[in-house]
Amino acid sequence: MPSSSLRPGYSRRAHLSRFVGYVVAVVGLVLAGLLALLSALDPTGYGALKGVALDATAPVSATGRGGVRSVGDAVAYLRGYVRAGDKNARLERELRWARSREMEARAILYENSRLKALLGLRDRSADAVATTRIVGSSLAAQRSFATIFAGSRDGVRPNQPVRAPEGLIGRVLETGRLAARVMLITDGASAVPVRGLRDASPALAAGRGDGTVELRPLSAGQNPFRVGDVVLTSGTGGVFPPHVPVARVVRATRDLTIARPIADPGTVNYVLVQRAYSPPPLAPVVAAPSTAPTPAPAVAAPLPAPAPPADAAANVVANAAE
Repeated sequence: MPSSSLRPGYSRRAHLSRFVGYVVAVVGLVLAGLLALLSALDPTGYGALKGVALDATAPVSATGRGGVRSVGDAVAYLRGYVRAGDKNARLERELRWARSREMEARAILYENSRLKALLGLRDRSADAVATTRIVGSSLAAQRSFATIFAGSRDGVRPNQPVRAPEGLIGRVLETGRLAARVMLITDGASAVPVRGLRDASPALAAGRGDGTVELRPLSAGQNPFRVGDVVLTSGTGGVFPPHVPVARVVRATRDLTIARPIADPGTVNYVLVQRAYSPPPLAPVVAAPSTAPTPAPAVAAPLPAPAPPADAAANVVANAAE
């Protein structure tokens, strides 16, 4: 008894599909047999038939191959697009890392140049006390201070000037064993004697507490300062040595002159502490030799003869009487 799995049942579609399959199989076997017979009996005709079949199937093969190639190219493009996204993300990360390293390298180079300038300044300064760094700052209203990592152990004392390679920072206000507090020149209580670089006009640089200083001329009359003028320490009164850059004028009117410090405490890391400046003593005044003629010495008048004693006078009178 045939298996139930081979029976098509009562479906017409199943019967028709099976019949067509049988017909195709039989036709295929017949054609294969004819081709085998033709190849044996007439190889030339069989070759021509193969050429015709090849010509007929070539466009189909080309079309199929082109389609397969197009699909492959599309897949490769999509794969490259996805990989390009990953590569771009990786390159962006590498670029950000390289930029951060470049900024670090520039900062190190800038810091090294400042340190070299500071060391050169220390080598040229006979009054250098300590080279140190600013470790803290406080910028409250009207008050501007900085903390340096050097104290009395390093020879730092109050009223010693503090400067950077660019110019003056301030002066030591109070010291500890390992650190010291510096009053910046922008502090509201700071006052530095200065003079103009252009015409040596004397003035007083007073801190304003807002990161700038006010230049107060010491001479009456018209304001001698102009925008862009640079002022240096004058050395008057001691403490600050002369010829140290202090500030540059950014605003000048008839009654007010505002200048900005050349050495910005906000960007300075390393500073030099110097001994307090003492002006050289004044040379003693030596009187110039007189050119008037020397008067001739006076001749002493002759002294009168001394009077004879009384006894002698009496003898003289007695002798005259005789």
